[in-house]
Amino acid sequence: MGLALPLLSAATPAAAQSCEALWYQRNEIYKAQGYCFRTQRGIRAFGNAGCQYDNVEDVPLSANQRRQVADIQREERAYGCPR
Repeated sequence: MGLALPLLSAATPAAAQSCEALWYQRNEIYKAQGYCFRTQRGIRAFGNAGCQYDNVEDVPLSANQRRQVADIQREERAYGCPR
């Protein structure tokens, strides 16, 4: 999934929209594996019902999921998305 993305300022509407989509995609993977969100944004988007892991490093991800998360994080950095 290694797409070459142009470097954009997060202030541009396209980058902001992409940042939101990338954030959601990444956290959807964590939610599916039982992550307990701490931020209001994460809790609003995904809730914490059935969560099992308070620490993101403890979430059991498959090799494919780890690769997906790494690809998404690379894209987030390329867009200059907020952390």
